[in-house]
Amino acid sequence: MADDHLLLRNALASLINSFGDCKVIYHTGSGKELAMAIKAGIIPDVVILDLNMPDMNGFETADWLQKNCPQVHVLMLTMYDSELSLIRLLQAGVKGFLKKDIHPDELKFAIHSVVQSGYYYSNHTTGKLVNLFRSNPDGHISVQNAILSDHEIQFLKLVCSDLTYKEVAQEMGLNPRSVDTLREHLFTKLDVRSRVGLAMLAIKHGIVTF
Repeated sequence: MADDHLLLRNALASLINSFGDCKVIYHTGSGKELAMAIKAGIIPDVVILDLNMPDMNGFETADWLQKNCPQVHVLMLTMYDSELSLIRLLQAGVKGFLKKDIHPDELKFAIHSVVQSGYYYSNHTTGKLVNLFRSNPDGHISVQNAILSDHEIQFLKLVCSDLTYKEVAQEMGLNPRSVDTLREHLFTKLDVRSRVGLAMLAIKHGIVTF
């Protein structure tokens, strides 16, 4: 388990250990430390990740686990449940989503479900994902637009900094015209009209966390 809030992490570990057939074998405050522990041979059946963590956030840690330890099932603790953020988490190999205010019985069920069937999705999460595939998803991002490339995500993160577009281009190894094209593409794809709009969307959907 990885969560940078010590009190919550300890309470969650105690709760999971009380389930009887579950045991927390390691917990830490960062994704980087979790990766180091797994490299050292601590291999769990399930990893529970917080989305907002230092060093390696939940997205980055889940992506690392998918590439380096794909047999480990990942459950994500997150308050970001928009279609765009859920799709990104699925791309990173996350097998289920948990809110921090869920009932202990649901947490226990989620752990058992992800071990036995390979995934856990609440009715709420399922409904969010179904919205992506509706032919006329009024007010929702379509499945095509919810899938962001690494290139687009990098640009959105840089948009939330104080870099100028010229400096963003240098950081990404692109010429300024290519950055202009990428910006206009995302304006259309995400239905926003300005850099502020892109930044607000990135924060709202957990692409950039503080």
